[in-house]
Amino acid sequence: MQNSAMKAWWDSSHMAGGNAAYVEELYEAYLDNPQNIPENWRQIFDDLPKVDGVAVESNHSIIRDDFKKMAALGPLARAGNGNIASGDTPSDERQVKVLQLINAYRFRGHQHANLDPLGLWKQERVRDLELSHHNLSEADFDTMFSLGSYAVEAEKLKLGDLFKSLNRTYCGSIGAEYMHITDTEQKRWLQHRIESVEAKPVLAREDKIKILKGLIAADGMEKYLGSKFTGAKRFSLEGGDSLIPMLKSLISEAGAAGAKEVVLGMAHRGRLNVLVNVLGKNPSVLFDEFSGKHDASLGAGDVKYHAGYSSDFATSGGDVHLALAFNPSHLEIVNPVVIGSVRARLERRGCKDGSLVLPITVHGDSAIAGQGVVQETFNMSQTRGFSVGGTVRIVVNNQVGFTTSKTEDTRSTQYCTDIAKMVQAPIFHVNADDPEAVIFVTKLALDYRNKFKRDVVIDLVCYRRHGHNEADEPNATQPLMYQKIKKHPVPRQIYADQLIAEGTIEQHDIDKLVTEYRAALDHGACVVEEWRPMTEHSVDWSPFVGHDWDVDYNATLTKDTIVNLGHAITNVPEKYRLQSRVNKLYNDRKSMIAGERLLDWGMAENLAYASMLAEGTNIRITGQDSGRGTFFHRHAVLHNQDDASTLIPLQHISEEQGKFEIYDSVLSEEAVMAFEYGYATAEPTTLTIWEAQFGDFANGAQVVFDQFLSSGEAKWGRLCGLVVLLPHGYEGQGPEHSSARLERFLQMCADHNWQVCVPSTPAQVYSMLRRQMVRPMRRPLIVMSPKSLLRHPLAVSSIDELASGVFHNVIEEIDEIDAQQVKRVVMCSGKVYYDLLEERRKREQKDIAIIRIEQLYPFPQQEINEIFAQYSHVKDWVWCQEEPQNQGAWYCSQHHFWESIPKGAKLTYAGRAASASPAVGYAAIHSQQQKALVEDALTIK
Repeated sequence: MQNSAMKAWWDSSHMAGGNAAYVEELYEAYLDNPQNIPENWRQIFDDLPKVDGVAVESNHSIIRDDFKKMAALGPLARAGNGNIASGDTPSDERQVKVLQLINAYRFRGHQHANLDPLGLWKQERVRDLELSHHNLSEADFDTMFSLGSYAVEAEKLKLGDLFKSLNRTYCGSIGAEYMHITDTEQKRWLQHRIESVEAKPVLAREDKIKILKGLIAADGMEKYLGSKFTGAKRFSLEGGDSLIPMLKSLISEAGAAGAKEVVLGMAHRGRLNVLVNVLGKNPSVLFDEFSGKHDASLGAGDVKYHAGYSSDFATSGGDVHLALAFNPSHLEIVNPVVIGSVRARLERRGCKDGSLVLPITVHGDSAIAGQGVVQETFNMSQTRGFSVGGTVRIVVNNQVGFTTSKTEDTRSTQYCTDIAKMVQAPIFHVNADDPEAVIFVTKLALDYRNKFKRDVVIDLVCYRRHGHNEADEPNATQPLMYQKIKKHPVPRQIYADQLIAEGTIEQHDIDKLVTEYRAALDHGACVVEEWRPMTEHSVDWSPFVGHDWDVDYNATLTKDTIVNLGHAITNVPEKYRLQSRVNKLYNDRKSMIAGERLLDWGMAENLAYASMLAEGTNIRITGQDSGRGTFFHRHAVLHNQDDASTLIPLQHISEEQGKFEIYDSVLSEEAVMAFEYGYATAEPTTLTIWEAQFGDFANGAQVVFDQFLSSGEAKWGRLCGLVVLLPHGYEGQGPEHSSARLERFLQMCADHNWQVCVPSTPAQVYSMLRRQMVRPMRRPLIVMSPKSLLRHPLAVSSIDELASGVFHNVIEEIDEIDAQQVKRVVMCSGKVYYDLLEERRKREQKDIAIIRIEQLYPFPQQEINEIFAQYSHVKDWVWCQEEPQNQGAWYCSQHHFWESIPKGAKLTYAGRAASASPAVGYAAIHSQQQKALVEDALTIK
């Protein structure tokens, strides 16, 4: 063959550059056994670069380029053993096409899989899956071909048998998507697990009966509720019944693999069914809830399909503790909460690989594609601070979101699960009417998660037998779908008929199982055979129950103890070269401990952490700039300028100290804060802190504040000690870098649900943080933390002030002012205090007192009354704030101010005018406004 002929052959050949799949197939065959491929190719792969004797994967384009060069030298020789032919005869070309056909099914077989129980999906033609696309036909069916890495026992098969096998494996009730994964080991593992059994499990009779029982329970529960409480909302599982045997199998397999806990998060679809048929909630309790009965001691409560639950579940590996997380109607927000709870449980057990606690999240098809917190949570899955060894994610794919069923209206991709490809998670689409296929992918997904410690997705393609809830009329918006659903048999009936046909069970036995389950519901007892009474699985919350804000605590430390802690956290090895500004800061801190300077904010905060760590408390801090601190103040993580290594002094206080973790988080507010909420609800003995980069950015996590942090105790009885640091203060930095929206947090204050504090001195932040852990009570702490005060010359404290261990909810006048000469009292919080103080001192005014309220909620009425008593003669009282009038504390706390001042006194406002924007964007206007509000507060009219 001449070179010109070779070029023509190359341009038209099956070997041309577009056939990357063939090159990949050759490479995978080479990895299996180098003798399985032609010598020419073996030489190319042998010549790939190696590191420590191990071949480094190269781009297939590089391999093809090498092949081009080789092709220009002459015709390719046939391989020695002929397992994969590469010559120029027709049979050799067909062999290559067969390998390409196998890869086509791996890549695109899912697009022709039988996934829709209703048969409504209109699948596009995929030419890659057709024989003719590969220059093959039924005329080749009796020809034997080598299989490359196709994971069946035979090395060769007739094309007809192979074609049937490929369709059974990749186009049956399971559609497997995994070829987007770049890791070869993971792909080959999945190929072997799927192809070796043609994606069909071998189940014993008892396993099939167990599946049938799960379907009977799922169907029986819904029918029972539907007849007993007609028209009541229950967000039934009907159509997705396979979720029940799926979850039970998943938990059983997890326990057999060594898991000790499973944390489950799901929205309301099917939740009641899961509560009764998986977690073992007593049906009679659920029926009482439907009848309107409730426990008055549980507070505000919540609807039935938001409730959480805990129980134990017997497995062959021992009892597994189950926890179903409470969840509001913000469907996907529970996912990072679950992951955070799992992280806390893993760390408590000392488990680093995720093997002891399994997270399971159940999604809706429209929600997983439509809600951004899903993307945020996927993005966190492999990061240092948030990984849990992988999550099993199940999509209950109803093929309709509320009333939206057209794909082009619900997402921009073929599948609702395509978002999972961002982390290269394998995705198993499965027809929910084939429960055996469901069980197969369930075990496969769990085994993948346990082996590779990564997320995995099961897309349970089903339908919703009723409307969004049982009071909806779905025919109004999906007439064709619901005409089909009305005629479609339930999953229990489909599977029962299958088992009868294959001789596994008789109809009378099935009838008996149905009757027994109905009788168990009538009796009101637990219907889960695996249910066990709970033993001690989680941390003990009893020390923190039943306490209120006035509970006694002692947070004092000796001065010597604080000094020793200060030496420990400023001890940096000489060889550790710090950046110049950081080096100066640490030298200043050494001077503070030596008594040569007063303590600034960063030093006091780090001393608070050090003191708690020394007492054995664990601390976890996350946020987008937490290690350094957005405003360059914390520097808990030091970076060596010579080799970029890091040092965390707070981790080197003593051998017996608590664990200190601090992470610069992914760029997320909603998912990260929800994660920390979940962590804090599972671990009361760890000081858990989330810090916003700017306090204003917390509005990206508003759902977490609204639905969990502010109301979780009232709705669900869930205690949580999460600390939220929100930098706040008006320094002329514009609308998005000034206000942490203090007013929003004050609006949500009720029932002593959380604390809202605005500390103004280093000693205050030190004592506030210590109080959060030393006091035997766990409720959230919202902190308007400072920016300019971090380095303000007046915002300093002595070591003696720290040693007292007392957080002052109110700070009285600090200058030498005769209370009897005071004509006006100005109340304020935060940074504006220092503006008022400096201006008053400049004016040498002695008739105005300035009182700081450091805790705005719960409002410290008793302390205020004690301080205000000396000003009972004063009739002129002012509340001064930096925020616009409709923001800040004025509107929300005014009733407290009125109650505090003397009767007959007047209360006026000094601050910015009401505004739609949190702050102005021009520094000059900001300065004018700031000067005016200070002037207004200090001018007695």
